[in-house]
Amino acid sequence: MADVFIIATGRSKIQTRAVADGIVEAANDAGYAARTEGYIDGGWILIDLGTVVVHVFTPEQRTFYNLERLWGAAENRRAQAQSS
Repeated sequence: MADVFIIATGRSKIQTRAVADGIVEAANDAGYAARTEGYIDGGWILIDLGTVVVHVFTPEQRTFYNLERLWGAAENRRAQAQSS
């Protein structure tokens, strides 16, 4: 059971892995244990942080699985990555 799902998209499998690495590193630094699935393939990486579950997709996988359809009645917040 999770309180929050985060759905993110990377442009390629290399980018999805980089996004997942950043999330896992930040979670570990904050004292959270992160478990991952799908990292080797990179098309859909799931990061389980307990009450937060992060899905990092390539565009093709995000379209195919369309998780937003399953959670259409839930509150939806959009965010854009900020460049440094």
